[in-house]
Amino acid sequence: MKRSIALLTSAAVALFLAAASPMPVALAQGGDQNIVPASSIEHSEDVGVRAHTNIILVLPEKLEISGNGAPVAENPLSLACIYDLVQRTKGCPKTSKILPTGGSKAIALVDAYDNPDAATDIQTFAAAYGYGTPNFTVVKVGNPQANADWALEESLDIEYAFGQAPNAQIYLVEANSNSFADLLAAEDKATSLLQAAGGGEASNSWGGSEFNGEQSYDSHFQGTGVVYFASAGDSGGQVSYPSASPFVVSAGGTTIDRNSKGYFTGESACGGCGGGLSQVESRPKYQNIIKKIVGNHRGTPDFSSDASSASPVAIYSEYGCGGWCEVAGTSVSSPTLAGIVNAAGEFNTSTNAELTEAYKEYGNPKEYKADWTDITKGCTKGWNFCAGIGSPKTYNGK
Repeated sequence: MKRSIALLTSAAVALFLAAASPMPVALAQGGDQNIVPASSIEHSEDVGVRAHTNIILVLPEKLEISGNGAPVAENPLSLACIYDLVQRTKGCPKTSKILPTGGSKAIALVDAYDNPDAATDIQTFAAAYGYGTPNFTVVKVGNPQANADWALEESLDIEYAFGQAPNAQIYLVEANSNSFADLLAAEDKATSLLQAAGGGEASNSWGGSEFNGEQSYDSHFQGTGVVYFASAGDSGGQVSYPSASPFVVSAGGTTIDRNSKGYFTGESACGGCGGGLSQVESRPKYQNIIKKIVGNHRGTPDFSSDASSASPVAIYSEYGCGGWCEVAGTSVSSPTLAGIVNAAGEFNTSTNAELTEAYKEYGNPKEYKADWTDITKGCTKGWNFCAGIGSPKTYNGK
């Protein structure tokens, strides 16, 4: 089905925000556009002060519903098949039936504001795809108020981390607002929760433009026993923070390509997904192998998974979109990759250790070919600003 993206003007954004919050975003039946939620628009006065989400609400021409009651869209089962995390079935269809079954310790999803239906959202999502009951807890840092745009983000985050690591404890850590100060306070809380659980992953599907002094925030992403992830962003060539931090796995995006039968045929570059050279952070040691590309700068992303509006994923968000809907953006890849790394079970002591291993594999042609997919369609061969080293293949090296 054909889809297009509507870029909203500042005036339209203001109107959309007024209409969307705090009530849910209504899915317009018969619509043919992808809507960028208002919270994803950044103004100059917000740089270094407030963060935005990296999520795109997709409105298909027709919302096709599968037998499980969910939209016919990419989901944790189809992605697990594509990434060789479960036994492959022919074409890895969107109706794939083999569940990922891994996960342990904990994953924390850090977001702003409150999703009042988070617990029932993840339960509905889990039941539709045949999972057991999620081990899920909401932790509020302050007194966050309900917000539909961020509720949509929160539903996505918890469902896709859980979808790849269903046996992990899933924490939704809600910041009081989308200010960097509040989000970083929530990050610190997430770190303490993960450390108490014996380790795990923190996922951040939010960010903002880079700014002078951002390095002073890097300490919030250095908890021992925690691997941090952040969305690379949905504006091609524009680097965002905290994705640019050398202490964070920068999660990039790809497009899932399918033929007329709906069979998976490969991955290609995600049009519009973020990536580029940090103008503030220096190249970390683990990226020395790509120094001819990035020079003295931190390059993003590190590795990637599906994030394209051409291959959106299904989520359930009662407060965010009134039930089932389809979303895209690198907000998808951050929790997905955090779940995959959790299910891999290695639990590196830091992000630095995680990325040192990944880039070491990139430098070993045999291991790289076995454990990663080089995204070359629409990108250059090898590490690139579209997909980093590529997308996961098996749990090895993760």
